[in-house]
Amino acid sequence: MVGLMSVFCRNSIRCEHQRVISFIGPFFFLLCVLLLSGCSYFISSATVDMTANLSQAILNNNDLATVEAGGPAYLLMVDSLLYRDPDNESLLRASADVYTAYTDVFVKDKDRAKKLTDKSLDYALRALCIRRPDTCLFRQSSFQEFEHVIDALGVKDVPNLFTLGSAWSAWIQTHREDWDAVAEIPRVEAIMERVVELDEDYQDGAAHLYLGVLATFLPPALGGKPDVGKQHFERALEISKNKNLMVKVLYARHYARLVFDRELHDRLLNAVLKANPDVPEYTLGNTLAQQQARELLDSGEDYF
Repeated sequence: MVGLMSVFCRNSIRCEHQRVISFIGPFFFLLCVLLLSGCSYFISSATVDMTANLSQAILNNNDLATVEAGGPAYLLMVDSLLYRDPDNESLLRASADVYTAYTDVFVKDKDRAKKLTDKSLDYALRALCIRRPDTCLFRQSSFQEFEHVIDALGVKDVPNLFTLGSAWSAWIQTHREDWDAVAEIPRVEAIMERVVELDEDYQDGAAHLYLGVLATFLPPALGGKPDVGKQHFERALEISKNKNLMVKVLYARHYARLVFDRELHDRLLNAVLKANPDVPEYTLGNTLAQQQARELLDSGEDYF
């Protein structure tokens, strides 16, 4: 195998990226990247393509156990790619996304979740910093200065902004016992509100979903805004056209339970269970949504 890899790497300059990847397979390619310096020619573009393709394969998988079992290897893979190319903006953004998603879905241990979301937030901040140097220190700046920087960002910054907002939201969730972390909610809200202003339809309105969760993260007595949250959940449903079943699950969990609306709670969750989960790019999330919908309905009698 090593001999074949050496021959391949000596001739790699003459190969087109996609043809090479399809020939050697993603894991063979990964070994070439990690073990042979002659393959560094490919890192900037081909590894980003490979990461994106693997992400699509994961999103379209309906077996949660398979994805959970394979997830840690994928996390190690993106770390290794970044070790060789630490300033690759696209790879940083993709890595932040996969760390955030894996932690949200599968990690229950609090200490482990904190470590993983620390890393995803770091990757997301670095990706935006590389693209827009004026954002490099904005987490430490005053909120007014932070808003000023955010307001200066444009449509081309939306992917990095959304990745940062989602990673930061997950980080707050795992650090929710720390009031200093909770105090950063307005910064995430400012990010997602800017995404909505620039491209409301990005990721099928997912920024509205995050804003809905953030608005209902706390009870009204502690600053929660259930009416605002409801508006965002409804808008997310409208834009996503019911493709993303997790919108209804989060709507039920964060809003309906917060205001003790049992009728809305059960109606949303029963609709999730009746839906077809196999939707391109949403299959994995929809499968998880149906699992969580059953759990919420089962616990509804005790909650309400």
